[in-house]
Amino acid sequence: MSLDEAVELVLFAFENGHAGDIMVQKSPASTVGDLAQALKELFHSNLPIKIIGTRHGEKLYETLLTKEEYLVAKDMGGFYCVPADKRDLNYDKYFVEGDVELSQEEEYTSHNTVRLNVDEIKTKLMELEYVRDELKGWAGK
Repeated sequence: MSLDEAVELVLFAFENGHAGDIMVQKSPASTVGDLAQALKELFHSNLPIKIIGTRHGEKLYETLLTKEEYLVAKDMGGFYCVPADKRDLNYDKYFVEGDVELSQEEEYTSHNTVRLNVDEIKTKLMELEYVRDELKGWAGK
């Protein structure tokens, strides 16, 4: 997340959230393989991409909202707002009666969000000043 995006998130939260709310910015995802391919194409590299598989402890995707959070989250355009959990301590109503919706809901993850293709990743990468500067350096080589 860039500094501009962080400031945008904070301002959005102040304007639209309440104490204890969790704000989650919606964002697209990509695979590491597609990111590597996008970088190869941007930098006109002929280096091979070596697939080594999943390493011990490595996550295949990030959970952005759990099922429980996603079920109560408010869709606010570019953000989800998860209101603070203000349930009382009367747990009987949560143990005696289940939540059918919860068992049918999915988490919101980097695996089931919008997935960028290689061309879309290249476009995103070109928004980064660092990448543009690096490409200028490569142009002279």
